[in-house]
Amino acid sequence: MTITVSFADAAPADRPLAVLVQKDGLGRVAWDAADPVARRLVEAAAAAGRFTGEAGTAVDLVVPAGDGTRRLLLLGVGGGGEAEWEKAGGALTARLLTGTPAVAVDMSGAPGAGAVARFAAAAVQRGWRHDAYCTRLPDSAKPRLTEIVLVNAPDGTEAAWGLERAVTDGMTLTRILVSEPPNILYPQTFVDRVRDDVAGLGLEITVLGEEEMRAHGMGALLGVSQGSRREAQLLALRWQGAGEGDPALALVGKGVTFDTGGISIKPAAGMEDMKWDMGGAGAVVGVMKALAMRGAAANVVGVCGLVENMPDGDAQRPGDVVTTMSGQTVEVINTDAEGRLVLADAITWTQKTFRPGTIVDLATLTGAMIVSLGNERGGLFANDDALAGDLLAAGEGSGDLLWRFPLSDTYNKLIDSPIADMKNVGPRGAGSITAAQFIQRFVDEGVRWAHLDVAGMVWSDKPGTHHDKGATGYGVRLLDRFVRDNFER
Repeated sequence: MTITVSFADAAPADRPLAVLVQKDGLGRVAWDAADPVARRLVEAAAAAGRFTGEAGTAVDLVVPAGDGTRRLLLLGVGGGGEAEWEKAGGALTARLLTGTPAVAVDMSGAPGAGAVARFAAAAVQRGWRHDAYCTRLPDSAKPRLTEIVLVNAPDGTEAAWGLERAVTDGMTLTRILVSEPPNILYPQTFVDRVRDDVAGLGLEITVLGEEEMRAHGMGALLGVSQGSRREAQLLALRWQGAGEGDPALALVGKGVTFDTGGISIKPAAGMEDMKWDMGGAGAVVGVMKALAMRGAAANVVGVCGLVENMPDGDAQRPGDVVTTMSGQTVEVINTDAEGRLVLADAITWTQKTFRPGTIVDLATLTGAMIVSLGNERGGLFANDDALAGDLLAAGEGSGDLLWRFPLSDTYNKLIDSPIADMKNVGPRGAGSITAAQFIQRFVDEGVRWAHLDVAGMVWSDKPGTHHDKGATGYGVRLLDRFVRDNFER
């Protein structure tokens, strides 16, 4: 979908016009281009629909225009906050996506370029769909909306939209990866897709295969992969936007491209959803694309541990003991607690290779997190209060919300093993916390670290402001905002 920014004071007459209305602000909207009959029609339609300008609500009607008629939408933007403008943008696309090829939106009275850019971003993000395999989709269900023209845009809109467009394009990459079926997307094709998608953006790409990982001693990650005939991969994307020097920040993503649970096999019902168990890795590559597209003035590296967890005759068994790259040993109690094993070696390799001062890992790690938070927020764990505060603030500012959980020695003791340094699961209670405690054992002293458990956030069974049903792109807006606010000063 194309966003066209126009500073003209009149919208093109050959397309529907959306007029933005603040809460209880219909009487303040100028109707200079509308005749008295049209105005009465608009007011009557608003009254009949009980339209008051609440964010995301709309009235859709046809009014007289010159010698003909024109489709007019009243679109509520609520109290005028940027989050409410986003809601309006998403609502516009949800209403028009399959009905019209273009729409003009009158931005008169916008509070600033930032609100307009976020309106546009939500509109484009809400229009993304993954229907590549739908060969019998009726024409009436196919997306038609390809252009939104922003009329009367405030100064600075083009620059503000440029930043949001980079984030939107990063989210698109994330959503594609999360949505692809597991026979199409596996570790090698994940790498190929990302390499092709980010070509020419200035990202330095490093890929390790199983032979290289074996040489590094990555027994935990390779243990997860050993039941699959698809080779594991370790993918790193490095962006040096601040010049020479080690990356200040490393983003590490769990990339289990399909998770059967291994020998501790999952129930059949719903197992098809496990194609999105690489949502953390998907978010990492999405935000790295966004940073490169907008030329972020920060040094950041994104690392993805990519494996497929399958239950063949060579698969890892419950009771196995593996040696991680850090030298620590793990008793594998449950082969379905595989993401933390992947992250353990990925984090160790990241620290030894890039020496970042801060690490944030993302993973669709535990079902317990969905029990705790549902599909409203991701879980946050951190060894540094200031880092936790920065991530919470980035979540509030971007709309990708987080909630912090505790870490402590008491929880840490729950994963001690009698025959190894640790076991990969604790007791039934506090499952998300003990998973985070496991990962923390692989973070070097002095490194600031946060773990984001996003199990309930990367896929949605219902539409939202920024997405239809399916892949949400969660994490890209959050991490871009986190970098922008804390590493580009």
